Parts: sequence; C-alpha cells; structure tokens
Amino acid sequence: MSADWKQRPEGGGWFAIWLIRSIARYGGRAVARLLLYPITLYFLLVRGPERAASRDYLRRVLGRPAGLSDVARHIHAFAATILDRVFMLSGQMERFDVGIDGLEALHAQMDRGRGVLMFGSHLGSFEVLRVLARRRPDITVRVVLDKSHNPAMTQLLDALNPEIARTVIDAGQDGPSIVMAIREATEAGALVALLVDRTHPGQPSQPANFLGGTARFPVAPWLIASVLKVPVVLAFGLYRGGRRYDLAFEVFSEGIEMPRPQRAAMLAELVQRYATRLAHHARSAPYNWFNFYDFWQTDHANEHDHDRLPAGVAGRDRLAPRRGG
Repeated sequence: MSADWKQRPEGGGWFAIWLIRSIARYGGRAVARLLLYPITLYFLLVRGPERAASRDYLRRVLGRPAGLSDVARHIHAFAATILDRVFMLSGQMERFDVGIDGLEALHAQMDRGRGVLMFGSHLGSFEVLRVLARRRPDITVRVVLDKSHNPAMTQLLDALNPEIARTVIDAGQDGPSIVMAIREATEAGALVALLVDRTHPGQPSQPANFLGGTARFPVAPWLIASVLKVPVVLAFGLYRGGRRYDLAFEVFSEGIEMPRPQRAAMLAELVQRYATRLAHHARSAPYNWFNFYDFWQTDHANEHDHDRLPAGVAGRDRLAPRRGG
C-alpha cells in the first residue's frame, strides 16, 4: 500500500459524482440513498488497498477481527456522508437531525473576539458544522481544504454554494501563505476549521498511541496555534445513520504557549491528548473513520526534528498576530 495517501486515486470521478448530485437534486435524498448500495459493492470489490485498510482499522477499534460485512458497513457510512454533503453545502441543513454537545463552551470562546481554531478530523462529517451558521449567523466560518487532492469533488461541491467556496482557505498554498491567511481570519474574529489527523509527506510529525498502536500525527497545526495564541476547539461530527448526526465540541486549549526549550515535550503531550480524544470518539462511532489507508504505517520520511518548523511557521515574531495595531 502506498505510504502517501495523496497518491490514492479519487473515489469515483467527475461523472460518478455529478450523477449522484443530479439524482440527489431531482430525485431526492431517499432515491439517492438507494444508489449507496451498488456504490458500496463496487468499492468493496474493486478497491483492495482501501478494503485492507478498513479491515485493519476496524480490527483495532472493534477489538475483534473485522468481517466483510463490517467493511461494507464502513464504506456505506462513508458514501452516505458524501451524499449528505451535497445537501449540507446546498444549505439544506433542515433535512438532518443534528444533536449538539458543547455548543455553549464554543460560543463562550467565540464571544471573546479572538477568533477560534477548530480542529477536526476524517472521523465522520466535517460539513455538519455548517449547522453553526444557523445558530450563529454573525460568526464567519473559514475552512482550510486542499482543493488539489480531490478536484472532481471539490469543483462539484464548490458549484453548490459559491458563497461557501469563497470562504475556503486553500491548503495547497505554500506554508507562509496558509499561515498568513489563517492569522488574518482569526484576527477578524472568524472560526477557522481544519483537519489535523493526516500527515503530509516531508512534513514534521509526532508519534502517539492511537487505538492500541503507534500512529503519526502532523505537528504544524499545533505550532500554528502556538503562534496565533487563540483558543483551540475540537469538533467531531458523527454520522449515526439515516438523517441523524451528533456534533460535539470540546475546548482543548484557551491559548497554547510553547517555549522553544519545551517544544518537543509539549508537542508530544498535545498530540497524545488529541489522539486520545480522537480514539474516544472513534470508539463511539466506529464506522465513521474515513482514512482508507494504512494509518499506522512507519514513515521514516516524516521523522523530522521538531526544531525544524514547517514552512510558514518559522519566524514566530514575524508571523505573530498583531493585536491592537
């Protein structure tokens, strides 16, 4: 299996995704959900590496060997959230029954006017956080996404809601540009959401115990948080089947301070705390894990010295947020 998850081909392609979108729009969600069964069967039979990765993950999270029916359920949950994304990005959140936990704590951080970093993952649906726009229309949500990894899905979903598309911060930019864009957004009081569970080739990472094995997590998000010194909130949008989702917010830190002499130790602690919370929610919704690659692989290319910061995070004084002019 490729050590680089970015090298895996897109799930489907432009025509397949366009077809699902068209049926969803004109036939409705109930009709579109019928398509999930042949789609699940196709990926179950054709995508061997993803099938193997699913078995490995499910064995860890379920605590038992995973059968083919478990893998099928896993793929079906993924396909269901992709379908629901069409409706969520079209502004049709009323179709879904979303339970929310931790909203008051999130609002308290947002009301401080410092901006908030919201750290999510490929566990469940990140798009369900769009429900926040209905609860707090005064808050701007900016999402950091790599538009180049899945161009067919990106182009199609961007077409559903150009207003949301304009708020996306492209993670495909160079490091300094990403950091500056995030800084400007938080200084304007925005909530900046990004996924922090996947490592990128050539970027520093930190090992942590996760579901009984050692996995590597990126350190750049935590270093950016330490530069910006804004609150960090964890978000988990878990798919519960049908039209039900549970959205959980957890205040992780009100501001990360990371002196250089303690950087390595603090990064290890922060990443392990995050991995522990991620594992907790994965166990509560085991079929919601959508990293279909060998997550526990040994990738020596990512074992960098923590003192060599990712591009765009180096030069803390230069990139530190400007407060009060």
